[in-house]
Amino acid sequence: MRLFTRFFLIGAGVLFLLRDASGAAYVANSDIIGTLAAYRIKADDSLIELARQFDLGYNAIVAANPGVDPVLPKPGTVISMPTSWIIPDVPRRRGMVINLSEMRLYFFPPRQPRLVVTFPIGIGDEGWETPTGTYRIIKKIINPAWHVPLSIQKQKPKLPRIVPPGSENPLGTHALRLSIGTILIHGTDRPFGIGRMVSHGCIHLYPEDIPQLFRQTGIGTKVTIVRQPVKATINNNRVTMEVHEGLGEEIYYAVYELLVRKGYIDKVDPEKLAVVIWEKKGMPQDVSW
Repeated sequence: MRLFTRFFLIGAGVLFLLRDASGAAYVANSDIIGTLAAYRIKADDSLIELARQFDLGYNAIVAANPGVDPVLPKPGTVISMPTSWIIPDVPRRRGMVINLSEMRLYFFPPRQPRLVVTFPIGIGDEGWETPTGTYRIIKKIINPAWHVPLSIQKQKPKLPRIVPPGSENPLGTHALRLSIGTILIHGTDRPFGIGRMVSHGCIHLYPEDIPQLFRQTGIGTKVTIVRQPVKATINNNRVTMEVHEGLGEEIYYAVYELLVRKGYIDKVDPEKLAVVIWEKKGMPQDVSW
């Protein structure tokens, strides 16, 4: 399997991204994959376009850069690129793991136990939430036709009952059907929706990402969907946390429960932890004493 790499320029102690890294694959030597990096805004850049260029979701790049205008960022501004992640906490790393809280999919290729491939996703909107649970892929479809659900027909009566394959098909070029209702993992004709709550429950990938995932998965692949707004791990005796939006004030209880359950509570600096919880930048951050 081809490994997609990132290119960095080291300067002033900062890693700067030079080009895109679509469909990145990592060897997982710990629970943390990837490397946090920076990028200097150029004229005509926007965070929406940069998110796609570096295979990030809109939510991730905006959360990592509070105060930066996502449409017209000031040229010369150095922004954070959240190109590192704590792998979600699941009993066994098999098949796909989808964390709705961070809107990101992790794939563990069979017969390559240390490899992790990760993609940003779009998920179900409010009232159409993507369900959590453990499922399997039951069908793979190339150039799928979209059979418009009755609920959407009522909302948009001008839509045809079946939208044929093509550039205006919201399913994109590939689809993976899950063993639950009408939920699919598929491409999209609206790539700006990746990293947002935009669907009626389905999971969307960038048009350039879905063919990669499609090729690597098979019928029966396990798909575990979780909602983990807080993740934590320990590496070299240092506690690292990743905090996302989604819980309101309950986030404090979730953080405390997780740290106690993992036995990290005595290793954490409360002031560092408070900053990470408040900012919710969605990036791995050291919270150790």
